[in-house]
Order: sequence, then structure tokens, then C-alpha cells
Amino acid sequence: MIDAVFFDVGGTILDESREFATWADWLGVPRHTLSAVFGAVIARGLDYRETFRAFRPDFDLAAERERRAAAGRPETFGEEDLYPDARACLTALKDQGLFVGLAGNQPAHAEPLLRALDLTVDLIGTSDGWGAEKPSPAFFERVIRAGGGDASSILYVGDRPDNDALPAMAAGMKACLIRRSPWGHILDMPAVSERCLFRIDSLDELPILVAKHNALSG
Repeated sequence: MIDAVFFDVGGTILDESREFATWADWLGVPRHTLSAVFGAVIARGLDYRETFRAFRPDFDLAAERERRAAAGRPETFGEEDLYPDARACLTALKDQGLFVGLAGNQPAHAEPLLRALDLTVDLIGTSDGWGAEKPSPAFFERVIRAGGGDASSILYVGDRPDNDALPAMAAGMKACLIRRSPWGHILDMPAVSERCLFRIDSLDELPILVAKHNALSG
């Protein structure tokens, strides 16, 4: 049975479209140009930060975040950046008596922003806070500990087959892939997606699928 469900953040519960638009503005490049380069970076299997280096080879993300904050243009997000199906999904899973958590590659400033959204979750974990970044095994070990210690009873939900589903399954967890972020549409890894417990296009689908799975497993 599934006792705990953990969600990736960016591209899974949080729409990063506005965030990347502000980065285009900060770099002084057209938004559609940055989006096109971003897609090419994903298609080539590169780290997303290579998008910025295409425009500024010496780009340092941490340093630029500090510069943006100092200039009064910090990287931020709020209620308007949640996908419309996120809040209801989290609440529905909690109503099933499950442990629900967020665990994603996020900078330190993201954790208080996520808490301010007052989502129906038991835990919020970030790569900066944990000192481990996906897809490293150390990150998913933290997820397992937070979820009660039994990897087989934990479902990890994410948009990336490479950073989310594959390492989660390697750690012994179940995985669900959601197809909606740039990674979800561009990255095609059938050998990974076919091993996932669920493949969905909307978080609206997930509570029913988990309930059915648990009813059959009980």
C-alpha cells in the first residue's frame, strides 16, 4: 500500500513559467528566445542552468539570485504560480489519511515561500535545506526517512523521468510521472515511464488512482 506521497515542486505543483520569464527580463533577452534555448537544453539532456550560460558563459545562479534580490527583483513565487490542480490534490490525499510531503530541488528562499502558501502537507523539504540535490541517492534517502522509513510504501510524484522517477525507483519507491512541464513533454524515456506505477496528465487524476491502488492492495 501507499502510505506516503511526496511531490516534486517545480513543474509538478508549481508552474515555473513566470519565474523563467523574469529571468529572461533580468538577462535582457526576449522571453521566447530563452524558452527556445531552454527547450534545446532539455532535449540535449543538459543541466537547465546551461540555458543561462548560453547568454552569459560565466553565469553563476547563486550569485545572480543575490544580485536580483539586492536590486529589488528577487526570484519569487506565490499562489498565482500554483498549478490549478495542486491544492485540491494535496488535500484529497491528506483526506485519505496519507502522509503528504513536498521535496524538490529548491533554493533556501523557496522554503518560507512554500510554507506561506499554507498547503495541506506534513513536510516541506528542499535540496538546499537537506544539503542533497536530486538525482543523488542522498536526497531520496531523506525522502524515505521523512516518509516513515519504508521505501516501498512511498510514492514520489514528479515531471522528470531522469531526476524524479528513475532515482526514486532506484531507491525502492514507487513513482508517478506527470506530463506537463517542458521536461515532461520533451524528455522521452520509455524504459523509465513504463516502470512507473502511474503516468498522469493532471494531478486531478492522482487521488483516485492512489485510492484504487490501496483498495486493491489492502
